[in-house]
Amino acid sequence: MVSTKTAKLVTLPLALALVLSACGGNNDGGSNGAGASASGGEASQPAGSGGASSSPAKEVSFTIGYATGDPATKQAIADSIKAFTEANPTIKIKDISEGTTSSYLDWLKTKDAVGEFPDLVEMRDTEVFAEAGKIVELPSELRDLFKTLPAVDGKIYNAPLTLNAPQGIIYSKKAYEEAGITELPKTYDEFLAAQEKLKASGITPIVVGGKDIFHMGFWLNKFLIDEVYASDPDWNSKRTAKQVSFTDANVVQAMTDYKELFSKYVDKGWLSTADNQTASILVAGKAAQLFSGPWMFTQIQQADPSFEFGFYALPDREGKRSVIGLPSPAGWSLSSEAAKNADKAAAIESFIRFFFSKDQYAKYLTTVNGIPSTKEEISYQTTEQMQTVLELMNDETVAKSLAINNWWGENQIPPQFRNWYYKLMQELVVKDGDVAEYMKKADEEYDTEVAANQQ
Repeated sequence: MVSTKTAKLVTLPLALALVLSACGGNNDGGSNGAGASASGGEASQPAGSGGASSSPAKEVSFTIGYATGDPATKQAIADSIKAFTEANPTIKIKDISEGTTSSYLDWLKTKDAVGEFPDLVEMRDTEVFAEAGKIVELPSELRDLFKTLPAVDGKIYNAPLTLNAPQGIIYSKKAYEEAGITELPKTYDEFLAAQEKLKASGITPIVVGGKDIFHMGFWLNKFLIDEVYASDPDWNSKRTAKQVSFTDANVVQAMTDYKELFSKYVDKGWLSTADNQTASILVAGKAAQLFSGPWMFTQIQQADPSFEFGFYALPDREGKRSVIGLPSPAGWSLSSEAAKNADKAAAIESFIRFFFSKDQYAKYLTTVNGIPSTKEEISYQTTEQMQTVLELMNDETVAKSLAINNWWGENQIPPQFRNWYYKLMQELVVKDGDVAEYMKKADEEYDTEVAANQQ
């Protein structure tokens, strides 16, 4: 049984300092939140009062939309909505979120096209929708809930649900033991050697949920961060300016490593496996490992409470560990249409305060294994695996970065390029393509999309 314990996240200010110092020349307007602060108070009205005292006397309703790919997060948000509406009977929240095989960005664009853009929306592609005038700046009185916030063109649009969390190898302790893996890999080559041991023991080394296109980003960005972004966080802006290329040796190496891994060690059914199936495959002993983030811990524990698993950051060939961990402009955002209605805007602000109130936010963080973004210190249940995540965030030797599509400002990529590139990389493996030739295709598509966006 995986042990749990209560941990106060008093070390997160160090993680924040680490994050900010790692930003370099990323045009980063600040953090996507902050860690614990014993002296950090809330805004003038207590966040916990997002209930009756701040709700309108007359009935008001608003719609809410968020990404539903992770079942634990979906449930945690649904629980927050239920608790809020029970405490605020005059406010009705219509949850229009839905599961879809398309990307969250495409889903939001579809909702916008049919006139159903959410009043309160989990925003990930902030710059895209800000430029389109679909969202407004976060009310200034809500900003006091957070330590620091990333800005887009000098404006703050998001109340971050959590800080960006590291991804890594989630592994079956039993599978490692039976394969004779007695120590966690210290280099990428040691990791590959471990994969050979797992194969020899008769188990599929890695499960991948490739049916969901967003899941492809986990492994692809692992290799891109190691070879590209950890040393050059401004690579995207250089690519837009045609100063670097996908055909450069570092990108080719990253995608060669990706192709080799998928060809040799990933379950053969990865293209038809959904992200939400990976936990059950892992606990059933059909695969030894999953590369994902801490949001998966709850799914795994729910699938089999007795399943023993560990988590670690996968090192590169030199033994350096680089993970997702920089702040980015993402989180709850208010639509421009909702902002025109004073009653609706007030109700949304009340919900946001409630969501980040101490007790309610602790429940959310426990369910999703999230890293808090608020000023106020939050105490909540953490697992052995989550402690490893927090240690990674605090470790100055671990480089912090972002996925290819999470950069903004000059480093923002064309909005449609991410999904196109992920699908191209799926094809690279399926057709056993030549990496250099596929990188030429990436260059061509990137330039085409940049030119189209400039028109």
